[in-house]
Amino acid sequence: MKHNVYFDGKVQSLGLTTEEGNATVGVISRGKFTFSTSSEEHMIVTTGTLKVKLPKQNWKAMGRNAEWVVPANSSFDVEADTDVSYICYYR
Repeated sequence: MKHNVYFDGKVQSLGLTTEEGNATVGVISRGKFTFSTSSEEHMIVTTGTLKVKLPKQNWKAMGRNAEWVVPANSSFDVEADTDVSYICYYR
């Protein structure tokens, strides 16, 4: 298991291997953050609401169980008003 810490500890995740492949389970604290991808990422919000801005799209609120895909070799923005948890599958 790998512990990842980003943005001065405001985003943290644990890496794991699932039946669907590599994944991370994490928490995003209040704030606005930009992430870069090296592989395609399949994201699912597990608690809370996360505002997401995908490449060439407008901001969209993603609540519990909302799913989206981030293309490989791109970046995306997120904004949280409270703590939000998620799972991310890497493909």
